[in-house]
Parts: sequence; C-alpha cells; structure tokens
Amino acid sequence: MTTRTAPTVLDQLKALSHEIRFELLRYLAGGERCVCDLEALLTLPQSKVSYHLAVLRDAGLIRAEQRGKNTYYALQQEKFFGLGGALLSEIFVESPALTHQTKSIC
Repeated sequence: MTTRTAPTVLDQLKALSHEIRFELLRYLAGGERCVCDLEALLTLPQSKVSYHLAVLRDAGLIRAEQRGKNTYYALQQEKFFGLGGALLSEIFVESPALTHQTKSIC
C-alpha cells in the first residue's frame, strides 16, 4: 500500500500552468460540470480532457464524482482560497540576512 502525500504549492502551480487546465478551471468556476460538457466546451477529445482533469484532481484542485456512467467535476474552492497565502509562505521563508553571512559568494 502506497501513501500519497498532499500536493505541494509547486504541484498546484504546475497544474495551473497549462492553458487547457486553466480553461477547465474557468469553466468549473461556473459550477459543476460533466466531462462530456467539458469536452464540448473545449472541442477536445475525451481522452485529452480526462488527462488534464486527472492532473488537476491529483493536485487537489478539483474533485470528481461518479454518477451512473458520467463523471462530474467541481472546484475545490478552499484550495484556491488558500493557494495565495501558501505561495507567499513558501516564497518568503525566514532566512539569514545577506549582510550577516560568514561566507560571501561575491
């Protein structure tokens, strides 16, 4: 049994960085959608749409729910609300000031 670790901020940013995935998120921001609706909106084959949805799901940005033969996708809104703060926390970590380094790279 493998344990999955929670997606990192970098994982989520990578998932957001592709134009198809970004478009998928924009459509999902309007509400839950069936994969067949997303195929039609993007005019892409089901396999390509499903691949990009899987990347977003693995990054924890969307959730999927199977209903009969169809799968419906929705945003994990709380992840987006926390992403900005998490990104800032990752970038602005406390580090020693450059003027106090014992060894300089210059």
